[in-house]
Amino acid sequence: MCEANAYLLTNGSQTLLMEAVDKVEPEGDGIKLISIFGDQKFIQGKIASLSLVDHKIFIQETGRPRK
Repeated sequence: MCEANAYLLTNGSQTLLMEAVDKVEPEGDGIKLISIFGDQKFIQGKIASLSLVDHKIFIQETGRPRK
């Protein structure tokens, strides 16, 4: 499978935001994450980096997350 896990970067630490992310879409001033199960989460932030081999998406927050 090709889905990834999304992590929030805060002060050098990583916090899991969502598992099994299928889609990452820009939306206004942030990013919408959609899992393979249809769960959705929006976070005001930007992609800091991707680790494709490790299936990880790293997001730097620019505001507060909302569902």
